[in-house]
Amino acid sequence: MLRNLTLRNWYGFCHYASMQHTLMPHPSSMAYSSVISDDDPANNSYKRQPYVDEKDILNELSDLLAVPQGIPVPYLFKVSHATTSTPQPRAVDMFLSPEEKLRGVFLQKLKGRTAIECALNNAGIDLTEDIIARVVNKGNLGGEAMVIFFRWAIRHPSIKQDTDCYNLIIKALGRRKYFDYMEKMLCEMGSNGIRPSLVTLSIVLDSFLRARHVSKAIEFFGRLGGFGWEPNTETLNVLLQCLCQRFHVGAANRFLNSVKDRIPFNATTYNTIISGWSKSGRVGEIKRVLEGMSADGFSPDFFTFSYLIEGFGRAGQIDEAVEIFSGVKEKCCGVDVSVYNAIITNFAMVGDFDSCMTYYKNMLSEKCDPNVDTYTNLISAFLKARKVADALEMFDEMLSRELVPSTGIITSFVEPLCSYGPPYAAMMIYKKAKKAGCKISLTAYKSLLMRLSRFGKCGMMLNLWEEMQESGHSSDIEVYEYIINGLCNIGQLDNAVLVMDESLRKGFCPSRLIWSKLNNKLMASNQVEKAYKLFLKIKDARRHENARRYWRANGWHF
Repeated sequence: MLRNLTLRNWYGFCHYASMQHTLMPHPSSMAYSSVISDDDPANNSYKRQPYVDEKDILNELSDLLAVPQGIPVPYLFKVSHATTSTPQPRAVDMFLSPEEKLRGVFLQKLKGRTAIECALNNAGIDLTEDIIARVVNKGNLGGEAMVIFFRWAIRHPSIKQDTDCYNLIIKALGRRKYFDYMEKMLCEMGSNGIRPSLVTLSIVLDSFLRARHVSKAIEFFGRLGGFGWEPNTETLNVLLQCLCQRFHVGAANRFLNSVKDRIPFNATTYNTIISGWSKSGRVGEIKRVLEGMSADGFSPDFFTFSYLIEGFGRAGQIDEAVEIFSGVKEKCCGVDVSVYNAIITNFAMVGDFDSCMTYYKNMLSEKCDPNVDTYTNLISAFLKARKVADALEMFDEMLSRELVPSTGIITSFVEPLCSYGPPYAAMMIYKKAKKAGCKISLTAYKSLLMRLSRFGKCGMMLNLWEEMQESGHSSDIEVYEYIINGLCNIGQLDNAVLVMDESLRKGFCPSRLIWSKLNNKLMASNQVEKAYKLFLKIKDARRHENARRYWRANGWHF
């Protein structure tokens, strides 16, 4: 590329490169941003230019051009002048996560499994099952690349070859619809002496059903013997459960009738079909399955009645559901928590909170301990109706009973609270959940940061940001935009600029709306010099972002 430069252009280029070398730190010390120090005399004078070696110019060439034409490797890597086929990683790798470094090996289009495994070994990653899961679940790796990576990973001494480890790759392959590779890994699992579990079977069947390949899922069930399973009652229940969860209840019912004389049923088999029909309120189908259940000699249990009550509720027949509840209570001299949850959910769906609380208090008076589902249904209903005080009271009672909600449940509480009103109630949920030992998701943190930013609660916002990072969550472009926006709202422009600098150093270029807001406030406060320096950094960051988009458009996803 330099051969076509005339001598005059070459000296001009050297002078430009030397100016850039003086104004900005070398790319090996930072990535994506050109932070200018206020104390550097070179910012104000160009009288002395340091000596610039030709090698430095070659190394900085890809940084100075917006889209490096003619270079066969992506912007993420420098051109290697060695005889090896593996590109040398740039200093920007310090900002790449371990899974991004491992996925980057496959972007180099290395030929042969040996070359790929050698590059994976040279990545210098302390491999864990969590990193394996992130590699195969994110990015655009093909089926063959995922299998090659997994086979290399399970030979690592820190990785235990067991059913859970194989479930990671099987689930990832199934999610990407690489069904041939998924079955190949199942066969390899058996040849390595690892017996697949019912969880593995559920993953495989759900992969087919997620892709709406109902016939393939049923056909796979007929070939279970070749993968280490037997077509028995347990595996049949797994298939029926997967079909009903994906709302293929009709197919599940037809398949159940077709294998009636070949595979024995149990109460769980019938309950699974009944639960599927109850979700759509098909009361007639529920009654028909109940008749078949009684004909085979199985008596309805509490789960059966809970599904029956739920089905009547979804069909809008609340009175009939109450009659069933009363009949079960008299016949069985008590009611299970699942039956109480069903009747409470029915009244919550129609907004009858007085009846909800009546049944809840009856449950407590009858020494029937509520579970997490009881409180989740009540709190979700209260939040939907914007009865925040009642929701907080229920949440306190749930924690007082030492019932710890999952990460997803906490997120489902925080998100609606952050969609209306001030953020105080959402912060109360967050603080109490964190004190109880709950793990807070990144989605919940983002919702809280967004709401605190909008209301200008920057003290709480910065403390929450620090707690988010201490919890192991990394900041992304959305987080930085919320922080910058919140600081701008209360006039802390210096801190907003510092956060913007950090965002640019980590390769995140905020949107034009956020940058314009900060720039306009800097200009309004007569901080023209600071606004101009920020403009230069944004310009440089957008140039790099355009380069990344160029390589992504050509199939290089990093």
